[in-house]
Amino acid sequence: MSEKFRVLVIDDDPGIREYLEALATRQGYRVFASGTGEEALETLKESRPDVVTLDAVLPGMDGLETLRQLKRRLPEVPVVMLSGHGQARTIVEAMRLGASDFLRKPFEVEELELAFNKALENHALKEELQTLRGRVRSEVDGLLLGGDNPKMKEVREIVEQVADTDITVLVRGESGTGKELIARALYQLSGRSDRSFVKVNCAALPSELLESELFGFEKGAFTGAQKRKLGKFEYANQGTIFLDEISEMAPGLQAKLLQVLQDGEFSRLGGEADVKVDTRIIAATNRNLEEAVKNGEFREDLYYRLNVVTVLLPPLRDRIDAVPLLVDHFLHMYNEQYRKDVEALSPQTMKVLLEYHWPGNVRELENMVKRMVVLGNEQAVLQEIASRDRLVEQEVNSDALDLAALGADFNSALGIDLKAISKRAAQIAEKKVIERVLNQTRWNRKEAAERLQISYKALLYKMKENGLSEGR
Repeated sequence: MSEKFRVLVIDDDPGIREYLEALATRQGYRVFASGTGEEALETLKESRPDVVTLDAVLPGMDGLETLRQLKRRLPEVPVVMLSGHGQARTIVEAMRLGASDFLRKPFEVEELELAFNKALENHALKEELQTLRGRVRSEVDGLLLGGDNPKMKEVREIVEQVADTDITVLVRGESGTGKELIARALYQLSGRSDRSFVKVNCAALPSELLESELFGFEKGAFTGAQKRKLGKFEYANQGTIFLDEISEMAPGLQAKLLQVLQDGEFSRLGGEADVKVDTRIIAATNRNLEEAVKNGEFREDLYYRLNVVTVLLPPLRDRIDAVPLLVDHFLHMYNEQYRKDVEALSPQTMKVLLEYHWPGNVRELENMVKRMVVLGNEQAVLQEIASRDRLVEQEVNSDALDLAALGADFNSALGIDLKAISKRAAQIAEKKVIERVLNQTRWNRKEAAERLQISYKALLYKMKENGLSEGR
């Protein structure tokens, strides 16, 4: 742990103070110690703690009053209460006053480490959310710019209607249309905006790792599990969790997620007791979930649980009138971020942008405007669009089937093997589609897999099978 983190230990027992000082120092914290609440409060300017351990029973000002004073002066600093009694009334009052955790003495080293990590991670999340809040609001406002497009009007209306509820929302749309920003808009306009927003990409991790990431694990649950780890659902308790690319979740995990949606509880890996959480779930996908259900790749009961309210984001090509508004928004945003002063784009550039087919949607437009701001000219982006259009035109012209190359010999006395020709034609078509999408995504395999609606592993296998590599 970085030395920038400071721990304030408040305990009247010298032995406990020394023990906690040694333990926190060994973890890399800078430690300050006080024997009374009054002394701790007087030294706050010097200690400037990032986390506090506080004994519930102190001489003079007791632990609960000290906690009340601490929270009045440093409301954002997490406080871990320690007590040898652990009376229910004391615990309830401490949590009501804002304690982040409550440990009974004697406690295990792992328990204190977990309490520290949990408190500091939640604190870091709050700080990060505060710094990002203004920018996210700006990005969301920009995304929802759609002129008079009826589809975007519908999106805005749904977001405004359901944001300040706990209802589950499924955000659907092609890659790059802004599904995460819609999720953040729902979060920011909700009553949970002062709590955590936790994002999990369900396609980024193998099933086993994703399960421990979502639900956590107990010490000894598997080889290498040396201490308890909280899952993302616990960090999102009272807040919002965003499950991106939900369609890539393995069937076993889908069943566990269904339990959270139905009962608000789950069990950690290796755990026996259920953990209850109050978490709003927002999910997103670029795949056809109905088709996935039909093919047995996605649980039907989970589909209906997730699909309570659907926000369908249209691709940019279907709301091309929004391009000028989005360009102005991104120009302003990146001029401010990079301290540039790029004026409005030329009419010629805007004409090219309005005629482009935008396979990467809003994300692609944003990246292009960002490059124009950073580079200070429009030519590089215009050349890139021109080269892509030429590539598409060449591929379209070469798409005509060469029946002879497929093995169709109309003069053969043996006849024509239609099944073999069909199989070969399908292989050629698959290769061309994959190659085109890879070129459109600049060989970003993850994004290409999303557009092709297949898993990342399946794409790598098909690339190998078709002899496709970036250097070919």
